[in-house]
Amino acid sequence: MTNPASKVPENAAVRREKRIVSRENPDFRAWKKLRDSSRARRKQGRLLLEGIHLVMAWQAAWGMPEVILVSESGRARPEIRVWIAQTGARVTELADSLFRELSATETPGGILAVVTLPVPASPPAANRDSLLLDGVQDPGNLGTLLRSAAAAGVGQVLLSTDCAEAWSPKALRAGQGAHFTLRVHEDVDLPCFLAAFQGDTLAATLEDAVSLHAATWRHPVAWVMGAEGQGARPETLAACRQRVYIPMPGAVESLNVGAAAAVCLFEMVRRRHA
Repeated sequence: MTNPASKVPENAAVRREKRIVSRENPDFRAWKKLRDSSRARRKQGRLLLEGIHLVMAWQAAWGMPEVILVSESGRARPEIRVWIAQTGARVTELADSLFRELSATETPGGILAVVTLPVPASPPAANRDSLLLDGVQDPGNLGTLLRSAAAAGVGQVLLSTDCAEAWSPKALRAGQGAHFTLRVHEDVDLPCFLAAFQGDTLAATLEDAVSLHAATWRHPVAWVMGAEGQGARPETLAACRQRVYIPMPGAVESLNVGAAAAVCLFEMVRRRHA
């Protein structure tokens, strides 16, 4: 396979819109708030994506980002240089020191994008496969759950009011672009949604549950995954028609919520393709 970097000359020109060298720049200050504050993300209706993988995933799902930022050193990275040359993207260059202030990682990715926060235009559908997250606190786990949902073909994910923010930098990194292929609904009354759901509703839990392998369900399915440690709330469990546990013949009693969700979702996929 040919390396795409070999198709673009080392001295390929980058269409530079402007260069920012001062942290007092009003745009820079607004972007920094996007990195640090969920309130700012909601107020501005925008997100800050970091790394060429997330930028390309956004482009594939939604088109070119609103603003593209590159660091002085990041502009020279082959994968970034190739993408810019192939798309004809206009970029704003930041001094490396300023870029590090916007980066949410120890090793900055060299490219950032400012994009519009994707907000579903309609309430969650009561007749399609769904993943419901009840109190999942760790943003890394949340991003992993979204990635598993997208991989399993589950089109919508519903988060309770006490879940971690779906659009935080850490959740976005863990999701690896899955966010952009899903309808993500935050601050949802999960028991109310489950009561109206037009299919089977299953909660992963160890209490009063049947084996995942013995359980039966019809399409569509709403899967409930609870918080790390304490699981789903009693009122959410009570709204589910079935409770299932994952048989574990080994020496551990439970799985990480991300692993548990992957097992359940791909058991659903297996049965549909059997």
